[in-house]
Amino acid sequence: MSDRTIQCVDCGRTFVWSYGEQRYFKEHGLTAPKRCPDCRAHKRQAREPGMRGFSGLPNEFAVASSATQVQADFDRIALLSTDAWDENSHYHSFLLKHLPSHCVEVLDIGCGTGTFSRLLAQRCKRVLALDLSPQMIQVARRRSTLYQNIDFRIADVTTWQFPAERFDCIASIAALHHLPFEETLANMKHALKAGGALLILDLFQGEGSLDWLASAMVRPADVVLRLVKRGRLREPAEVRAAWDEHGRHDSYLTLSEIRKTCADILPGASVTRHLLWRYSLIWKKEKPT
Repeated sequence: MSDRTIQCVDCGRTFVWSYGEQRYFKEHGLTAPKRCPDCRAHKRQAREPGMRGFSGLPNEFAVASSATQVQADFDRIALLSTDAWDENSHYHSFLLKHLPSHCVEVLDIGCGTGTFSRLLAQRCKRVLALDLSPQMIQVARRRSTLYQNIDFRIADVTTWQFPAERFDCIASIAALHHLPFEETLANMKHALKAGGALLILDLFQGEGSLDWLASAMVRPADVVLRLVKRGRLREPAEVRAAWDEHGRHDSYLTLSEIRKTCADILPGASVTRHLLWRYSLIWKKEKPT
């Protein structure tokens, strides 16, 4: 069995049906997909309340990435994922330095396959790890059998009820750009205990020639890190195809927009630009005086 190229019956584009996906479909008695991931997500979107009868092509959804699109993308990516180094894990140690001492309960939003959740579980009593993708949660549970203090749950954070002042720390890596930024920050703030810490790592949109120059200059460093950490420069073709599809739906805020919002909602937050096209947001909720 090898990768197959299939033409979508709706939009006519071709897409890669990887070996890993074929194996999963075969094991679960599923038929081969006739539509590309975009069109499959579009069909689900059209069945949602308020969207019935919609007949436009998927590119009409490109303005903002819907929950159904994100779930479809990451269900696909989960089947191909490994725990190898990437540009997000490069900053795990940085984030962990800001974890509060005597941390009891942590919330991990957009936990993916649970790599950072497991690091948190080594330092905290309990970790509640949420992700929209059922496949991601399935993989995370399978890889975390030694960690009885992690509770992995499938959840849409846009509708999840954030409890008041429950968590000593809330972490989120490469997930916030999929969510309504202001609303999610406000919910995180509401759910943090006094003295708790908010730890965010995400991507940002460049704004101006200096950003584009910095992006070009960091590429050689990224190449070296990939070779040293992974032993190869490029991911397998099916992994690149899955991420390329997902990237078509992604959009990011600029650092100026991020800092302006944080000034309103999280006064005193530290927003730092990092290499490898990432920024961090660190904020501590002050105890009442």
